[in-house]
Amino acid sequence: MSTSTDIWAIMPVKELDGAKQRLAPLLSPAQRRALIEVMVGEVLEAVVGARGLAGVMVVTLDPTTTALASRLGARVVTDGARDGHTGSVTAGLKLLACEGRGGMITLPGDIPAATSAEIEAVLAAHLGGPSFTISPAHDDLGSNAVVCSPPDAVPLRFGENSYFPHLEAARRAGIEPTVIRQPGIAMDIDHPADLTAFLRLPQSAGTRTRAFLEDAGIPQLLGERGIG
Repeated sequence: MSTSTDIWAIMPVKELDGAKQRLAPLLSPAQRRALIEVMVGEVLEAVVGARGLAGVMVVTLDPTTTALASRLGARVVTDGARDGHTGSVTAGLKLLACEGRGGMITLPGDIPAATSAEIEAVLAAHLGGPSFTISPAHDDLGSNAVVCSPPDAVPLRFGENSYFPHLEAARRAGIEPTVIRQPGIAMDIDHPADLTAFLRLPQSAGTRTRAFLEDAGIPQLLGERGIG
């Protein structure tokens, strides 16, 4: 069990307009924007609902996300919001480190099947600092949840192939990483095939993201094109 009692969540969200370009073969610009808005909302609600967090920080300049985060009681930070995923998270964790916070967990906004219970499980697996815990993407390439105590214990660099480099970075920092897998956290949506995988995931049932995709006729379109 974690002995850290001052872990903050950092959730980077870039501006929604123009997001998820890789889904362009299936979704119009308006549909992509609507999809990411739904996904961000579901993830943020799961994070805010997770027990064991001292607070939630959203790094963004997007007005819709800012309004949602404020409504849910999250702290909105704009520094680093234009610097990509890595830059946004780094700005957030540096701020937490300067404030003397005990640790941080970061999650992306495109894992709509993630639940508060999964986030709590990741936090429960996290050891007392200095420590590093990671929950990888379904393909073992991405890093979908990362916990660091203290917040800047390990240098982070996100991307499609960040999982194993993050394990190595933790070990270089003298920390043996803890790995915990969670199906909802693992299911990030970046490519058309990810939509098929998400729809096959049992816990996608009942999510607003699934309802949106079904209303847009995406399951039929995926089947017609043989995607996934």
